[in-house]
Amino acid sequence: MTYVTERPNLTHMEKTQVYLPSEELAALRKAAARSGRSVADLIREAIRRQVLKPPAKGPVALWDGEPKRTSVDHDSVHDDV
Repeated sequence: MTYVTERPNLTHMEKTQVYLPSEELAALRKAAARSGRSVADLIREAIRRQVLKPPAKGPVALWDGEPKRTSVDHDSVHDDV
């Protein structure tokens, strides 16, 4: 939801608080400093990636039909005939 303002790239956001253990907050601050981004921006990205990602569509087929050779007889291709 975007609204008209003097700063056209500003998107409306609601303020919230997150309680983190000291170690996690320290790691988050280090990651923000390394990347040149804000802690809030990293948190928003994590939410978008984890919570707002589209659900998986289910298993993906790698092949079709009955298996021709299984791991049980995979050495048979090297047997002398």
